[in-house]
Amino acid sequence: MTRIVLVHGIAQQFKGADTLLADWYPALSDGLSLASGGRVPRHEVSMAFYGDLFRPAGHRGLGIPDLDASDAEDGLERELLLQWWKFAAERDSRVSGPDIPARLRTPNLVQRALNALSHSSFFAGLSERMLIFSARQVRRYFTELETRAGIQRRLAEQVTSETRVIIAHSLGTVVAYETLCAHPHWHDLALVTLGSPLAVRNLVFDRLIPQPTNGYARWPAPVTRWANIADEGDAVSLVNELAPRFGGRVRDLSVHNGARAHDVGPYLTARETGQAITEALKTGNAGA
Repeated sequence: MTRIVLVHGIAQQFKGADTLLADWYPALSDGLSLASGGRVPRHEVSMAFYGDLFRPAGHRGLGIPDLDASDAEDGLERELLLQWWKFAAERDSRVSGPDIPARLRTPNLVQRALNALSHSSFFAGLSERMLIFSARQVRRYFTELETRAGIQRRLAEQVTSETRVIIAHSLGTVVAYETLCAHPHWHDLALVTLGSPLAVRNLVFDRLIPQPTNGYARWPAPVTRWANIADEGDAVSLVNELAPRFGGRVRDLSVHNGARAHDVGPYLTARETGQAITEALKTGNAGA
């Protein structure tokens, strides 16, 4: 019986469903215990894993491909890197801002962004190629129809009649939203989004399916409750509140994750997250 379905974000291509669940489940349990003292048995939790769809096929090197600033593609990849840079510069005094003369060529601007991000506390420990590869996964999701459909199928395969809550992180929140919209016959599901970039205009929001209208997104029909949880220092989510774009029924909650603002672990262990999941499970049980 699957009561909770988890949906991961970017940069998980070398892991698997069981590997990720082993990381997520203890943090999920800690958040639930902190909020209510209760837990959900592990066999009632599943991971909608899609990271392998981004795994480089036949790549003979170690880890991810060797990428540099010149490999960042025009459009979404470069714009996303520049947005991350702008966010980091606004909140980290050690990061120089993107106030660069317009005469500089775009690859130079991207290189400046990568250099700045590598010194930012928000992206500590991430190499330039990892930053580019992460932005590339976002771009591929939105531009490769087969990849997008395949990722959404992975989530759909995990949702059963017993499922009550979908908990999604980062790019996984986009996957969850679009998949829920594509399955209006599902019903009585709660959605908990963690570090979500759904409301980022141009880069994410305006690329959603179904297409937003007049600046507002469609409510996913199966969802009866939606809690969105964000750390204001999360450089990936960029926009912390979803209610202004997705409707007042979204409950936006703020948490503090410390130095690991975007990591899923601190999000899951937060009391606010545990409380949102607990309330969703109680509502689902009452309606079952």
